[in-house]
Amino acid sequence: MTDLDSPAPRFHLAMPVDDLAAARRFYGGVLGLEEGRSSDAWVDWNLHGHQFVTHLAPERAPRVHNPVDGHDVPVPHFGLLLSVPAFHALAERLRAAGTGFVIEPYVRFAGQKGEQWTMFLLDPAGNALEFKAFADDSQVFAV
Repeated sequence: MTDLDSPAPRFHLAMPVDDLAAARRFYGGVLGLEEGRSSDAWVDWNLHGHQFVTHLAPERAPRVHNPVDGHDVPVPHFGLLLSVPAFHALAERLRAAGTGFVIEPYVRFAGQKGEQWTMFLLDPAGNALEFKAFADDSQVFAV
């Protein structure tokens, strides 16, 4: 399959969680994702057209961090590239829900190639999420 087979390829990502009820409150309630199919061991979520699945898996591997722009970025992490207005709306939604940030929303690489808004947070199971926004979309893959 090539990128030509679909105008907008979608990803599938499965992440471990230790409590499906907490995952439902966070992904459905706080982030506002639509719930899809589910079982006693997993829940499908519509993550802006992508299939994101939370799988019940109580044991967790240790997390590592990498330094990026003066911050310790949690690895692994996942998230979305949003528009700047959607980024700020999500940041306010997260603040209103009392969500703590690993890295508060800020402009990373200010005045440099790849300048972007970014924020990091953890879901209830400790999975790291990054949401970011580029004012200039041509900077997403700038070198």
